[in-house]
Amino acid sequence: MTYTQFQESLTLKIPPTGISELLKALWYDAKGDWEAAHDIAQSAEGTREYDRLHAYLHRVEGDTWNAGYWYRRAGAEVFKGSLEDEREYLVGYYTPNT
Repeated sequence: MTYTQFQESLTLKIPPTGISELLKALWYDAKGDWEAAHDIAQSAEGTREYDRLHAYLHRVEGDTWNAGYWYRRAGAEVFKGSLEDEREYLVGYYTPNT
């Protein structure tokens, strides 16, 4: 899924079928449902990809201390760009190469 396709999917009432749970979480976040996104992030704590998502979500929330904790757990550097830039990066990161 390209970021443009992701953005276009935000007009839907439900996440597109066939996308991963990680992309679903980003979709919920982009639609303003942080809780649904966070629930997905918590569903597989200890998994690098989910911990990375968790970091982003706490950054969205404005909790930089907690975000830093999750970036460290994911083995990732704290993202320096905007939240939109990070979401775009993560959509690409979580989209399997086809």
